[in-house]
Amino acid sequence: QLHIVESGGGLVQPGGSLRLSCAASGFTLDNYAIGWFRQAPGKEREGVSCITSSGSDTDYADSVKGRFTISRDNAKNTAYLQMYSLKPEDTAVYYCALSLGPYCSGYAPWEYNYWGQGTQVTVSS
Repeated sequence: QLHIVESGGGLVQPGGSLRLSCAASGFTLDNYAIGWFRQAPGKEREGVSCITSSGSDTDYADSVKGRFTISRDNAKNTAYLQMYSLKPEDTAVYYCALSLGPYCSGYAPWEYNYWGQGTQVTVSS
């Protein structure tokens, strides 16, 4: 059975760091780009970052560029989102999702399937 599970969220002070993980089971991630999204209370879900199936190309939303780093380890069937210099406005539920193909082509929800259940990130002093 196919599952995607995010982990690594939590409460962190402004300026702190967290690393989120996105682990897949029941299938291999090798052939698919992976996207990270987030949704804050009362706001629409937004795309944060994407990495191609090979890991050779990445994309970031302007709001996180220079602070977040996406990566993947296909041998471990896992993707990561390393977050530095966290701000209160980064507070949200973070989701990872499997793209329909190997390339990053935006963050429209219909371009992704197999979403995880999300992990809460709270940035607060």
